[in-house]
Amino acid sequence: MKIRLILAVWACKLGVFASRLLGKKGTSMPGQLAFKICPQVLSLLSRQVKKDIIVVCGTNGKTTTNNLLAAFLRSRGHRVVCNSLGANMLWGVCCAFAESCGLTGRLRADYACLEVDEASCLKVFRHLKPTTMVVTNLFQDQLDRYGEVNLTADLLRRALELSPDTRLLLNGDDPLVAQFGEKTDRTCYYVGVDEAVSDSGEKSGDSQFCVFCGEKLQYDYRHYSQLGSFRCPGCGFARRTLDFRVHNVDTSAGLRFCVEHQGAVTDFAVDYRGFYNIYNIVLSYGAAVLSCGEVPAYQAVLSGYRPQIGRMESFDIGKPVILNLAKNPAGFNQAIATVADDPREKDLLLAVNDHESDGMDISWLWDVDFEGLRSAGVRKLVITGIRADDLALRLKHAGYPEAEQVKCYDLRQAAEALTSGDGAVCYALVNYTVVFKMQTILKELEGEKKHGA
Repeated sequence: MKIRLILAVWACKLGVFASRLLGKKGTSMPGQLAFKICPQVLSLLSRQVKKDIIVVCGTNGKTTTNNLLAAFLRSRGHRVVCNSLGANMLWGVCCAFAESCGLTGRLRADYACLEVDEASCLKVFRHLKPTTMVVTNLFQDQLDRYGEVNLTADLLRRALELSPDTRLLLNGDDPLVAQFGEKTDRTCYYVGVDEAVSDSGEKSGDSQFCVFCGEKLQYDYRHYSQLGSFRCPGCGFARRTLDFRVHNVDTSAGLRFCVEHQGAVTDFAVDYRGFYNIYNIVLSYGAAVLSCGEVPAYQAVLSGYRPQIGRMESFDIGKPVILNLAKNPAGFNQAIATVADDPREKDLLLAVNDHESDGMDISWLWDVDFEGLRSAGVRKLVITGIRADDLALRLKHAGYPEAEQVKCYDLRQAAEALTSGDGAVCYALVNYTVVFKMQTILKELEGEKKHGA
């Protein structure tokens, strides 16, 4: 077994090296190769983690939440295994472990921070048992792969049955997530925003009805989609008392808010935009508290953190250009809300592909509130991607006739059309397989601008 483990590690490291030499990320295929050589590679390496294994899953926010937590742990001098580039299926998790260990198969790691795809948790949990599982939210996503959102919840429930001692850190504002804390003996903690911040304009969500009795949920206030202070008039299912309570929220210039935990109040101030990022920050903070106890200087980690690819990533091309991944209705709606909250006049690019990793069923476009763009101060609207025609039709029904749209099938031409507009800031909201290509293009344009090309 030891020889097979060593061979698997070597194969993975060589695969990563070769992939990156070819300009690829090298975060999945090498892990698959290691697993084929030694099917126990993940279980053998994960057992060598000295402290906690923390798994972050959920539809939106996994990468940011996971990487913030890993950044904090590293700032405290800990050695951390982390799939930071978002390769969140079984092979990606295998690759993260194999790449982090020595050539002899020895792993020197204090923690593992692992982003795991919801549908892959069942496979991953057969090989490792997390100390803590963080669940960010559950939204409709890739209908052809996941099906309805209750099927995703069932996959997570089955995965948790494989790891009965795992404690849960849950988004208490999401009834689809909060359900995992009901009818269980496991330790659960809840994060939530304990005040009405603003009316998002969304009157429905992916969970309008109680998951236990079927009654329609009632809300004291709603933040967006199904997230808010909910209760069921039928069976009494309701948002639990929050262990990490967010209040005093101000989104007028970045994000300002307080987090109360066990009577202690911590102030946060970050330059990120997007109300949804509050959940990402506080879930990562909560996981840090659970793993490390007292958590000093978390604000310093936030100030030094640079978002991963396409997570409100900023480029300077004579003016700021902000790239954001939006891959489902909830993500797009929050991205549109963020654009609308920006008081500057702006130009906007929207891109949708339908490759397998995007989800080939794009009927979800009709659940996105594109109508909200009319009041967002958008001067120029550029659309692109494989499904640009479908996007154009959806926007036409949202009040944007085709004459007001700039359609480009080539991504580079689309980016150039975006940045040549008169807006003070540009936003590019794109789905999964567009985001890496668009980042490359924007980096090229940024470099050309700096060198006067």
